[in-house]
Amino acid sequence: MKYVLFDLDGTITDPKVGITKSVQYALKQFGIEVTDLDSLCPFIGPPLYQSFENFFGFSHDQALKAVEQYRVYYRDTGIFECTVYEGIPGLLKELHENGVIVMLATSKPEEYAIRLLKHFKIDEYFDLVAGSTMSGSRIEKEDIIKYAMEQATGADEINAFDVTQAYMVGDRKFDYIGAVKFGMPCILIGYGYGELEELKACAPYAIKMTVKELSEFLLNEMKHTDVK
Repeated sequence: MKYVLFDLDGTITDPKVGITKSVQYALKQFGIEVTDLDSLCPFIGPPLYQSFENFFGFSHDQALKAVEQYRVYYRDTGIFECTVYEGIPGLLKELHENGVIVMLATSKPEEYAIRLLKHFKIDEYFDLVAGSTMSGSRIEKEDIIKYAMEQATGADEINAFDVTQAYMVGDRKFDYIGAVKFGMPCILIGYGYGELEELKACAPYAIKMTVKELSEFLLNEMKHTDVK
């Protein structure tokens, strides 16, 4: 185990309040009032524009405008309406200090992801951050993982990255779909926002239901690997 790629929302942080309030704000600009924030939890994970299209029937152009409105609330307020899952900072610290290359691979815009990691003082444990772009040129999970692999090896050719030495860790099927595209083992976690049925249907390398289970697995893998 040389590399571990972590998803952000639903894996490292619980972003429920900030994301659902931002979606609520965006929908209100289109005359749609949603009072039950729990009903907006499916927005956590997938690319935002897809969720506006899939859950509210927006056209592609409307969805892109909705994302812009989402960011009006999110960029300064919603971004910090989240918490880091208990036990995650300790896991990140131990992996990093023992030579594992810890990477973030998130569909969240990269600049937002960096702000969040710094806000919670866990940025020092990450060797690199790969996120989406504001323009939408890199937004699908497979594109983000590809970008992370290229950054990790300093090469445009992803074959320079040995996927057999890596794990992708996430809470939704999108993390699995992105990882399997490159033959990378994926660990899906059950404490985030993916339903257990969704996780099982992916048939990932492993499913870990708690941060404790995830930590035990990764730290055990680390102890059996010469990563320094």
